[in-house]
Amino acid sequence: MLRMTADTPNIIHSHQSGKISVGDAVASLKAPQRKHHYPESPSAACALRTTARKALVVGVRTRRCVALRQHQYQLRRANTPKNRGTERRQRRGLRLERRRCIGGARWGTRRGGSPQLRVSTPDKHNFNQRERESLRKITHTLAMKNEEISNFACTLKQSLDNLEANSNKVQEDLESEFTSLHSVLDEMKENMLTRIKQERAGRTYELQSQLSACSKALESSEELLELANQTLCSSETDGFTQAAKDIKDSVTMAPAFRLSLKAKASDNMSHLMVDFSQEREMLQGLKFLPVPATPEIQVSECQVCDNTVTVVWTLPEPDSKIDHYILEHRRTNHEGPPRIREDYPWMVVEGIREMEHTITGQRFDTRYLTFRVKACNKAVAGDFSEPVTLETHAFNFKLDSSSSHQNLKVEDLSVEWDSSGGKIQDIRKEKNRTNSPMHSPARSALMSPKRAPTARPGRDRFTAESYTVLADTMIDAGQQYWEVRFDKESKAFAVGVALRSLGRFDQLGKSGASWCIHLNNWLQQSLTAKHNNKARTLDCPIPNSIGVYVNYDEGVLSFYNAKTKQLMHTFKTKFQQPVIPAFMVWNGSFSVVTGLQVPSMVQSGQRKNSGTSSSNASLT
Repeated sequence: MLRMTADTPNIIHSHQSGKISVGDAVASLKAPQRKHHYPESPSAACALRTTARKALVVGVRTRRCVALRQHQYQLRRANTPKNRGTERRQRRGLRLERRRCIGGARWGTRRGGSPQLRVSTPDKHNFNQRERESLRKITHTLAMKNEEISNFACTLKQSLDNLEANSNKVQEDLESEFTSLHSVLDEMKENMLTRIKQERAGRTYELQSQLSACSKALESSEELLELANQTLCSSETDGFTQAAKDIKDSVTMAPAFRLSLKAKASDNMSHLMVDFSQEREMLQGLKFLPVPATPEIQVSECQVCDNTVTVVWTLPEPDSKIDHYILEHRRTNHEGPPRIREDYPWMVVEGIREMEHTITGQRFDTRYLTFRVKACNKAVAGDFSEPVTLETHAFNFKLDSSSSHQNLKVEDLSVEWDSSGGKIQDIRKEKNRTNSPMHSPARSALMSPKRAPTARPGRDRFTAESYTVLADTMIDAGQQYWEVRFDKESKAFAVGVALRSLGRFDQLGKSGASWCIHLNNWLQQSLTAKHNNKARTLDCPIPNSIGVYVNYDEGVLSFYNAKTKQLMHTFKTKFQQPVIPAFMVWNGSFSVVTGLQVPSMVQSGQRKNSGTSSSNASLT
């Protein structure tokens, strides 16, 4: 049985504080038995017994580590192949023993509260660090939550203020509407009362006039009757005949015989009666304006043509209280519902009175257009309809400034001749953009499904008298259209298409790798179509801008007056390789317009000319 010593209380106290050492525990076991003044405690004895056992284990493992070190030293001195293998095994055993020794010294406190040995102070430091980090995380989470609650509280306060302001506004509007309604009713009442009074005054005048005429006729008739009675009662015979004749004449001309006995005005006023039962029911049915229903865009009736978009929508039920519609549209390169983050903002069209709208003059520099519409009455707007995405087929490209001539100053889609070679300006802001047109962003929208992009090195810059600049996107399928506006005072200008294999010294139209229309203002003004160093003079006025149409599958390259859509020239060939829009200018400037659909007039003209013979027989 374990005996208590004089140092046992100090050891137990140090163990409870977590600072007992192995030497103290072993010394307490080896010390002779001495009397002490402390009462023997079962829990303290148990704690001391456990501590001593652990300390002995650590001491044994420490001695084994020392023995292994000595054996390892002896094996190194032997330095034999057999001993090398033994040395490796002994080294692994040493590492294992060291781990056990270190692991055995990491004790903590049991659940029951009985103390254990705690030797490793670095573990305690790491534990404190972990606790600190955990405390920091939970306090940070609480701070974030408090900030979130504070923001929500501010939002609620703002909502309360807005509620108060909006309630006062709608109350004022309601009182104003009822006041206006009362004024209308009062005005109508005054008008109707005035009409009744006028009607009564007119009829009263007519009846009173007729009554006065009757009174006068009665008076005249009574006088004649009295005169006739006197004549009949008279005994004189001499003047009776004449008197009777006079009385007869007076009676014949009496007003009583000329007076109409039919009332000129009626006493009936029923035509001025009113019945407001329907209006009363309508007024009793007055309610707050309902929220308009959500429109639905009819995709099958929407049209995309000639860079214009017509959007048609319907309502679930007719609503006579709708005042107007609001249409919003946004460009996007992603099919399907709008994403949270889009590259382009919503464009708003307000005040639409009909259930359709046409947007004109668009440049389709993205693959799709997304539309949504909502209905509005005089008080409130409804919800937006489900967004509808319409595909916009158009050809987009940029100019490849990395391969253009040094004397051409290229800025976006504009090019200007610079005799000082100002092209050495910026080595292009788009360093992250590949020189190859196969990797352009627009390529993904126009890629032929039959062809896969292949990597190719960037081409050399044009030089010498080849003042050329190419586009960064190749055409290998479909029908494409773009326009170019040029300075008519340029000494030379050309527009067309070329193969990627066009040499850096080659001028447009002077090799089999390019087709173009060429304007020459050097000695005399001329407009010619060129290919493979062959030219044909064109008998047509020089336009301000030229439209270029390419049908790669049919091998058609046509040039049009961009304003009138009059055909200027058509090349008919068979493209063996993808072609690239190509431009040339000397002592002048030009700008390119992309994102255009093939105009309807051009498509119809191409269909008409599809059966005709080639217009460039002398150039091929």
